[in-house]
Order: sequence, then structure tokens, then C-alpha cells
Amino acid sequence: MTDRLVYWAYALGWAVLKHLPERVARGLFDRLADYAWRRRGKRVLQLEANLRRVRPGLDEAGLRALSRAGMRSYLRYWMESFRLPVWSRERVARDVQSEGLENLREHIEAGRGAVIALPHMGNWDLAGTWVAQLGFPFTTVAERLKPERLFDRFVEFREGQGMEVLALTGGGVNVIGTLARRLREGRLVCLVGDRDLSEAGVEVSFFGEATRMPAGPAALCQRTGAALLPVTLWYDGPVMRARIHPEVPVPQEGDRKERTQVMTQALARVWEQAIREHPEDWHMLQRFWLADLPVRETVEEAAAPHSEAARAAAPEPAGEPAAEASGS
Repeated sequence: MTDRLVYWAYALGWAVLKHLPERVARGLFDRLADYAWRRRGKRVLQLEANLRRVRPGLDEAGLRALSRAGMRSYLRYWMESFRLPVWSRERVARDVQSEGLENLREHIEAGRGAVIALPHMGNWDLAGTWVAQLGFPFTTVAERLKPERLFDRFVEFREGQGMEVLALTGGGVNVIGTLARRLREGRLVCLVGDRDLSEAGVEVSFFGEATRMPAGPAALCQRTGAALLPVTLWYDGPVMRARIHPEVPVPQEGDRKERTQVMTQALARVWEQAIREHPEDWHMLQRFWLADLPVRETVEEAAAPHSEAARAAAPEPAGEPAAEASGS
């Protein structure tokens, strides 16, 4: 029953919201965000715990104001994503303002291939649509969701925006091999890479505390010779800004594991600075630092599927919050 309700909530969003006037849709999602924020459920409390690491000097009132802005930013992501299928190319080009596009062009045009690695900031679906419309089709990875129909709808939506989506599990495809092949063909791979609390994650320091991030972006670049490009996203009034940072180079020293750790830590430093500047646009409503997560639950939470948008304003379920797993 829960799976069916989640599916129909998303299906209703895709079917109805794209037909509402922009002002009405934005106002509706702002009210949903404020409702969830006032309820102070587990996800809002966890968002505040995460933001307290980012802005440790804030008093309680300042933290509450920041978490409210964070919930509005997060629900804006969902509102825009539901409406993206009917946005024109001109609308997408107008609403994404970029810096550092030359850092991507030079590698793709040279046939080298590149991995874009980004955190859960801004609207990564809008950014992906924008990149694809620039003439850079790319491959990404999505964790299989429940119910299965919901996962199929997400794949259909993202492929409709020009993305090739590989299922992390159960797809009968060697995901790492396929990504490596795309990169050797000189193509683009995009991966959300700021959270992997499983034992396979790479331990890094983030805002002075230990967490784990996926090894995949750095490992793929070492394996294929592709460029590793950190990307950060944030909202600036009616537009979203995207910054494509310079390449993170492969270290000359150390074994593969050591090089992967150094490169992943470099990604973390880039993202840390962007999140410090735009904390409300970091959509991390799950436990993120190792200190917050009991060891016995680490693998289970990192592997759990998500339905955060539907749950944000719903009564809190028993048990632990689910993990966001888009493309990581």
C-alpha cells in the first residue's frame, strides 16, 4: 500500500504540476516546504544537524531560518523536476547560468572523456538537461527504487531529457564496465558523489569531520584517463548557477587506493567551499557524518532507496530515514 501511494504521489506530480501556472506551483511547494519545516520531523531535524556543521556559529534562530530556506530549496528541486518535461530549450538555457564551461568543452572536444562529479546541490536534473541540450549527452547511474514502476518513471523522465541511465543493480549490465567504455569513447559521465556510507566508500574529512564518499568518480578516471571535474550548483533568485571547476588531477605517487583517496578528498574540498557559501541549497536530509551513524546501520542506510519528496510532508514512519541514492 505504501509503495502504491508513493508511486501515485509522484505520478500525480508529473501529470498535474506541469500544467499549473508557475506562480501557483511555486507557491504550493513553498507551503509544503513550510509545513514540513514547522512539523520538525526527523528529516528537518537531520537537515539542521547537518547545517550546524556547515555554519557552526549560527544561533538557534539563525539555524531555523537556514533550515526553512533549505526545505524551500529542496521542494523547489522537486517542483522544477516535475515541470521539466514541458520546459522549452530556451527556458532551460535561460534558467541555468554557468561558469567554467570551457573546463568541460576542452576535454570532450579533444575526445578524452570526462566525469562530472557533483553533490546534492541545487537541481541536478535541470543541470543534466542543460548539459545534454548543449550537445553533451551523458551517462549516469541510478539506484533501483521501489516500487519498480517508480524507478521506471524516473528512468523514462531522465532519458527524455537526453540522459543514458544505468540501473545500479538488477539491470543485467556491467555498470562500471559500461561507464568505462563510455569514457574511453570520449563521452561524458555524470555522478552524484557526496554520500556513500557503506564500507566501500572512501573516508574523507568534510567540515572537519569524517564521512565517506563514493570511490567511483576517481577510480573511473584513473582507469580510463578521463578528466575528473567537480561541479557545484546553487540557486540565485529565479536562476540556477552552475560552476564547472578545473580538473582534479591523478596524483603521481601512491597506489590506486591512495590516489583515489587523495582525489576524493579534493572533490570534498571543492564541494565544502560551495556548500559553505550556499548551505541552503545542499539537500542533505539524511545522516551524513560517520559520527551520527551507528556502525551496524551504516551499510543498511546507505543502500536504502528513497522517496524523500513524498515523505517530506508526510507523517514520519517508524525506523530510520531512507538514503538519497541518485546516481552515486
